[in-house]
Formats: sequence, C-alpha cells, structure tokens
Amino acid sequence: MCSRPPPPPGGARGRPAGAGRSRAGLAFVAGYAVLLIAFGVLPIGYAVYFAFTDAGGTFTGFSNFVTTAQDFRFVDAIGHVALYLLFWLVSLVVFVVALALLLHRLAAGPIGRTLRFLYYIPGALAGAASVLVWLFMLDPTVSPVSSLLEALGFGTFGEVIAPGNLPVLFTVIAFWTGAGGWIVVMYGALNNIPQDVLEAARIDGAGAWQTAWHVQIPMLRKWIVYMVILAFAGGAQLFVEPQLLSLASVGVAGRDYSLNQLTYDFAFQMNDINGAAAVSMELLVVSVSAAGFFVARSGFFDAD
Repeated sequence: MCSRPPPPPGGARGRPAGAGRSRAGLAFVAGYAVLLIAFGVLPIGYAVYFAFTDAGGTFTGFSNFVTTAQDFRFVDAIGHVALYLLFWLVSLVVFVVALALLLHRLAAGPIGRTLRFLYYIPGALAGAASVLVWLFMLDPTVSPVSSLLEALGFGTFGEVIAPGNLPVLFTVIAFWTGAGGWIVVMYGALNNIPQDVLEAARIDGAGAWQTAWHVQIPMLRKWIVYMVILAFAGGAQLFVEPQLLSLASVGVAGRDYSLNQLTYDFAFQMNDINGAAAVSMELLVVSVSAAGFFVARSGFFDAD
C-alpha cells in the first residue's frame, strides 16, 4: 500500500507559509503609502512647481528664491530660528536624557509611575492650546507664578515677551509640550538595554554616573539621533508659538519672527504664493540635509 506524500509547505495549494502575513503587512504599508503620497509627496511636488514658476505658470528658475532672500526680514528670521534651534536641541538632549535616566532608576516605585504620568500630560495638549496656557502663565497680572515673574524683574506682559526673551520662552514652551513624550521613548529604550550588561558594569565597580555615561548613554545614541532629527525638523517650522504670541501682544512679538511666519506673510498678506513656496522648499532642503548629516555621522543604520 502506497503512502500519501506529505502536503507541500503552506497548505495543499503550495502557498508559502508566510504569504498571509506578507499580504497583511503589505496592506498596512499600503495604507500609509497612500497617505504619504496624498499628504506628503504631492504637496511637495506642488510646492516645487510654484517655487520655480511665476503667477502665470512660467518657469523662472531661482528668481523666487532670490527675491525672498532679498526681503529685509529674511536674514533676521533665519537668525531667530537658528538661535531657537540651538536652545531647543541642547535643552532637549541634556534634560530629556537626564530625566529618562532618573525615571529609569525610580521606575520600581510609585514615584516613577507618577513621574511617567506627569511627564506625558503636557503632550496631550495641542500646540495652540499649550501656547494659550503659557500666555496666562507669562502675564504677571493673572499668572499663578506672578511672584516668580516679579522676582525676575518682569512687571508686565510686554516685558516678559520682549524680543530678547523670545528664544528662551519658545524653548520653555516647546520643552514643556514635547519633552514628556521623548522622555517616555528614552525610558523605553533604557528598558531594552540587557540587564547582564548593566550587571557587568556594576561588577566592574561602575557607579550610577559611570554606568550612565559609559554604558546607557552610548546605547541610547541612535534614539538620541532620532529625537534630534525630528526635533530639528519640527523646530525649523516654528510657527504656532510666535504667531499666537504676536496676536496676543498686538504685534510686540512680530508676525515675521520665524521663517514659517514669513512664508505665511508672503502667501496671505503679500499674495505671493510662489515666494512662499520658495521659502518652504528652502526649509525642506535644510531639514533633509540636517537629517542626512546626523544619520551619516552617527551610523544610524549600522548594526549594533
């Protein structure tokens, strides 16, 4: 009596065992790809078209880029955004990593759980809502910390939001809003560090500071680079904070403080869509170039 041959892998029809999982993965990726094309690739292509043409659709080369660069507000806006990015990125890297390490050491107790909750609360607020909260916080007449503002020498709202204070204020607002989510991300990355590595460091006599500096922070390097890339891209597009502050201060903060505000002004105040598209393309090129630099210098895609 002849024995029946075993069925082929993946079922009677010879379908590969992982075919179902592959199709499910492709379905998830396809949904994202459609949204990426619709709300990412196509708008970029639209902006490129406007950046290199005039109002009549005639190709003008780099004329729009030259015209916007010659605007008397352009260089100042670059300086404002560059100073803000310096404060924002340095504070983000230093304080987020430090607070994540502290949270990791306290994670076992109720204090750690409470801190994880408190860190994430500000991130639940939308950007505009968080700025509105800070408008009250920064006005000495209604602020719950008015005594602190007065101790620092600020008696009026106008003194608090003086142009020289804006980079620090925007950094504080951005940190309060966005740092909590990154602290949770770094905390999760710290939990993925093998315990035997940390135990080996302790056996070698490393204290908490030495373990953090020589073991944990180097193993967080790729996560820190990832955070810096996204924070740089988001910070270069500074808009909501100075725009709302400008409206609340009746122009004291200025409506052309950042490059994104200047783009908005070109498009909706000066009716120069082509110039606005040129500035937006410059922001895109700078952000992509910075991301490429960080990835290349950090070995982001190298195998550990």
